[in-house]
Amino acid sequence: MDSPDTAQPTEPVDDGLHEDPTLAQDMRALAGQVRAFAEAELAFQKARAAYVGSAARTIAVLGVVAAVLVFFATMAAVFGTVIALGPILGLWGAMAAVSLSVLALAAMCALVALVRVKRMKAVLGEGNGDGAGS
Repeated sequence: MDSPDTAQPTEPVDDGLHEDPTLAQDMRALAGQVRAFAEAELAFQKARAAYVGSAARTIAVLGVVAAVLVFFATMAAVFGTVIALGPILGLWGAMAAVSLSVLALAAMCALVALVRVKRMKAVLGEGNGDGAGS
């Protein structure tokens, strides 16, 4: 009824092509993979650093240009305010009022910065309460 070919499964023939690698071979293969991964990671990090360098330079240039433009816009506003207040306060009075206003604004910014520096020192532990650094 059953043919002799399908009755019993045959055992696989060991032809030597499918041997398990030894531990030493596995370690060599792993070392090669680790070396390849490290080289790829180094190349990736170099490319990243080059990109960050060029992007940082562009960002710095754009920041300087923005700061210069803000400075010129502020000077134009100050000059315009002096001209606008000239007929009301006189030229010298307008110049004094605008100059004192700008100085008051600068003093307020400096005081806020000083308070924040003291707060930062306290948080970082430099102001240890002995009064020597204050």
